[in-house]
Amino acid sequence: MHVSTTVASQYYSATDKQEPLDSHKGSNNSGRNIEEDKVVIGPPGSGKTTYCNGMYQFLNGMERKTRIVNLDPANEVLPYPTDISILELISLEDTMENLQLGPNGGIIYCMEYLADNMDWLEEKLEACGDDYIVFDCPGQVELYTHNDAMKRILNRLEKIGYRLCCVHLVDSHYCTDAAKYISVLLLSLKTMLQLELPHVNVLSKIDLIETYGRLPMSLDFYTNVQDLGFLQYHLNQDPFMKRFQQLNKALCDLIEDFGLVGFETLCIQDKESVTRVVRAIDKAGGYVFGGLEESNESIFMTAMRAGSEWDNLTQDVQERYLDDDPHEDLERFAREYKGDKDDKDKEGGDKDTMESGRKRVNFSDEQ
Repeated sequence: MHVSTTVASQYYSATDKQEPLDSHKGSNNSGRNIEEDKVVIGPPGSGKTTYCNGMYQFLNGMERKTRIVNLDPANEVLPYPTDISILELISLEDTMENLQLGPNGGIIYCMEYLADNMDWLEEKLEACGDDYIVFDCPGQVELYTHNDAMKRILNRLEKIGYRLCCVHLVDSHYCTDAAKYISVLLLSLKTMLQLELPHVNVLSKIDLIETYGRLPMSLDFYTNVQDLGFLQYHLNQDPFMKRFQQLNKALCDLIEDFGLVGFETLCIQDKESVTRVVRAIDKAGGYVFGGLEESNESIFMTAMRAGSEWDNLTQDVQERYLDDDPHEDLERFAREYKGDKDDKDKEGGDKDTMESGRKRVNFSDEQ
């Protein structure tokens, strides 16, 4: 992927007070110039390595000197140049052979070993100076949901001066299945709470989103995580999934109560799509505010402008990558959902009336 100067110039038009690249860097107590660094995570097959390769080319094309650190002990063939690789310290193949572990257990052992030997990584990172660092991480979700190895690694990096922003990639085809989409929302929420970092969730491979089926609703429903009651109704139409009606409702209510999860969309071959994701990450990590004066007004205006040019991009993505117009289906779906809900409310009202009638009858009998 080659980056034109036009795309780079579009990126820098986000703020009126954008300064040269070096002015975005501050310093912290450790003496390291501060620039946000990216932690790329996501389930296996979500496109993390492809993303890192594309971002490496894109950011260097924007004259933001970028280095990639491979923290995946199972990733031995890489399409991008790495300055540091965990394979220099420990490999999954050797771990599985020597300790008789399976793939998942082997990766967890490797990451725990790295967490216990962070001096090695710190020494390697010193050679990278103040360059923008992209950490390509393993795909096992256990590392981001309940195991503390990755959290220990990231906490140590923060202590030595790295300002991290987590980029969580999820294959967009999960949106075509309501049950899978709910599981992705739950995974994203748990990861955000576990890692406690500035966080950007990304639906990757958006150009292939309808490969496995048609979206029942418009794309902005999935990116904005809107009323999940629609999904519950959709799931209840399946006799098998209807058995888990209460569980699905509890999960949807939990996700909506937190209100933290939302998604950007990404096609790594689309320069505008990549630019939008970079801007979202820079905003989450505070990079866009680096050249501003300490003024509440200027910071507020920059925050508002940082994404204003892309407000209608979801609709553009919808038109570009989704063949069918979902609005007719959405209107029908909404009517059915509303009708089903009205029927339940009416049924509930009838039951309440009957119950109150019974109480009145019983009361009169007692009298």
